This record gives sequence, C-alpha cells and structure tokens, in this order.
Amino acid sequence: MSYLTDKFENKTVLLWGYGLEGKSSENFLKKYCNTIKVDVFEGTRDDLPIDDYDYVIKSPGVPYIYVDEPKITSQTELFLEEFKDRTIGITGTKGKSTTTSMIYKVLKENLSEKVCLLGNIGIPCLDAYEEMVNGAIGVYEMSCHQLANNTVSPHIAIFLNLFEDHLDYYKTRERYFEAKAHIAGYQTENDYFLCGETVPGIETKAKKILIDSNIDEEYELEILGEHNQWNAKVVSYLATKLFDIDASAVRQSLKTFNGLPHRLEKFAVINNVTYYDDSISTIPEATLSAIRSIKDLKTLIIGGMDRGIDYSPLIKAIPSYTELNFIFCYESGKRIYDSVQEYSNCRYVNDLKEAVELAKKITADGSVVMSPAAASYGYFKNFAERGDYFKKCVRS
Repeated sequence: MSYLTDKFENKTVLLWGYGLEGKSSENFLKKYCNTIKVDVFEGTRDDLPIDDYDYVIKSPGVPYIYVDEPKITSQTELFLEEFKDRTIGITGTKGKSTTTSMIYKVLKENLSEKVCLLGNIGIPCLDAYEEMVNGAIGVYEMSCHQLANNTVSPHIAIFLNLFEDHLDYYKTRERYFEAKAHIAGYQTENDYFLCGETVPGIETKAKKILIDSNIDEEYELEILGEHNQWNAKVVSYLATKLFDIDASAVRQSLKTFNGLPHRLEKFAVINNVTYYDDSISTIPEATLSAIRSIKDLKTLIIGGMDRGIDYSPLIKAIPSYTELNFIFCYESGKRIYDSVQEYSNCRYVNDLKEAVELAKKITADGSVVMSPAAASYGYFKNFAERGDYFKKCVRS
C-alpha cells in the first residue's frame, strides 16, 4: 500500500472530465485502489454532485475555476502528494516541452535511476505510478491548467518565462500567472526554484536560482534559436549543479537532441525554398524569436484564433523587417494586418491554404516559416494538426 492507494481505500470518486487524464485516473483507481465507486461527470461546476462523493478528480480540460473545496483534487496534485521529492516540474509560456525533453534526455543518459517523461509532452503522471513507487525520477511538463488549483509543488520547480497567453481561458494575465505560480508557491526550504528573468516574483520558501538571459557559452545543438541556447543553459545548470552530472556529458547529450515537431522544424526543401513548421509559436514573442533564428528567412505566415493578447510587440517590429514578406490570415491575422496594411510587404488572405499558395508565388530562394503568433483553436484541433496541415499544403 502507498499514500495514494490508502487515500482512496473504500472511497467514492467522481472523475470531472473524461479526456486523456480522466481515463488515466480511471485506470489508476481500478488497477491500484480499492474504491467503492468511480463515476464520470462532464458538466459544469453548478451541476457538480460534489456531496455524493468523497473525492472529485478534476481534469485540466475543465474550464479554469477557483476551487476552495478539499474534495476537489487533480492528477497533478495527487501525484505530487506522494512523489514531489522525486519530481522536476517545468512550466512557462514558451519552451517548456523542449526544455522538459532536454532534461529527460540528459538525465536518462547520465543517471542510474529510471527517469519518466510526464505531463503534456509525456504520459499522464499516474500512468507512471509503478515506476515512481520503485524509485524513478519524474520529469514533468506542467501546464497552467494542471497547476491551477494545486496546493503541492515539486521538489525542483522550473519556471522558464511568462508572456500573455490563454487569456480566453483566464481572462487576465494575473490569473494566468497565479495558476502557473503554484509550481513554486508550496515549496519548502529543502526545494529548488529555477526561473527566468521574465517571471514575476513568487513567494516561496525554496532556494531560488535566477537563470539570467546572458548566453555565457554556446551549446552545440541541432535545434535553432537563441531561446534554445538559453533552454540548454537551464538544463545544464540543473544537471551539473543539482544532479552532479559532468558538464561534458551534459553537452554531449544536448548535442544529440533533435528537437520536437512543430518547433522551428525544417521539413521540406522545394524549388530552392526551405520550409519550417513553427506552429507551436502562438504568441508575438515566439514569432519574433523565429525571425531572429532563421538566417535566410523570406516569408512568415501569421494568424489564427484571437485570444485577445497584446500584439503590439510584433506590430511595432514589422516595419523594421522590410526584406520579409508577411502573410496574415484568420481572425488574429486580420487584427494585426489592420495595423500594418500600409506596408507593401504585408498581405492578408483568408486561410492557411491561401497563405501557402501566396508564399510559393512571392518567396525567392530562402525559407518560409509558419510562425503564427496565435492559437489554432476554432480552425484546427490543436497546433499539431495545424502544423501537419501546413506541411500538407506545402507539399501539395
């Protein structure tokens, strides 16, 4: 028996949401816990039959609410209640999937313990229950939705950066930050908190380590971008300082990291034009990073769902990039285009297919990057589907 299996002994449990995590929670409860009853609920907070159950496990897909109810918990909170001392949690507006994957690769290749890749980039955390019980280390990418109502923080928390995002869900930047801040807010004096310079102050008892934006030394990486050099710097600090891994071994592991799909991913060369898929880039800061990262960039495709975020950093920068073609589409693309339409290198089309057709016509030898600075929802299921569709349009 363990803390978690004891917790649900002879208890009734309601799964609020039945997506990937909801199904995972159901499998965990049925496999390891002697529960009386496990039911599924997919309605709203007003209709939640909370009085009929001992516990409610809320899935991250359930719209964000402030919950002050001890019965309501989540997979992430349950996992950390038992395994926080062997968990590295990673969050941030951008770069968390890449950084999480880098950490996983470095630790897996250089530690004797088993290492589990968890969260958005890996598997639902409770799917790794047996490995964690047997001493594994969890490398856990934590989204704002997974952190929103947590009251437990991981032993090592990494908060990479904070920019405006998910305002359709959280309404304000402050509420969005408050959700993410739970990654460090409940740490103890024995824990570690690594953060970047754009992260606001968080009240935490942990040992705080600020990773500044200076790139002190270049890492030999397969992936492009100054932001990835900084991600590698974070990973190197973690591995060498907190896990005592030799710096040369860390550099070797990072050198062979091939990156992830839809993140400045070079996927085709057609008629001397190189195409990159950067569909994960859903905010202005990520798009500007893409512009700086691609040496021979000629054309960018920008636009998608409008979450109401501030596009002024991108709008202000566009006039200075006279050598680039900007193709705007969809709702947010129209909002940006309305502010820059007087510039001859800015054009608007209806959708991604038209954007690719236009890009093929106007792009000289060089490269095209889809760096949309906007969410995919409403037009595509997610950024991955959008990236795959972009690739299909390019190759057709």
